[in-house]
Amino acid sequence: MIEWREWLSSDPDICHGQLCAKGTRVFVTVILDSLAEGASREEILRSYPSLRPEHIDAAIAYAAELAHEESLLPLVPL
Repeated sequence: MIEWREWLSSDPDICHGQLCAKGTRVFVTVILDSLAEGASREEILRSYPSLRPEHIDAAIAYAAELAHEESLLPLVPL
């Protein structure tokens, strides 16, 4: 799995410290939301020309790591 810290960054002077694709102003949440809405990698890369495929891989790796965190709110059964 890709090391997401190499491709994502949070800087208080850029986008108010939101986690972004390194070297861009594209929020990781924008990448993940786009994927969740069914956008293909190619569509995302066309929409945000400053992104590289590694940024998308890093966003997915970041989300996967978050999903493993025990501090996430528990899911409530329906």
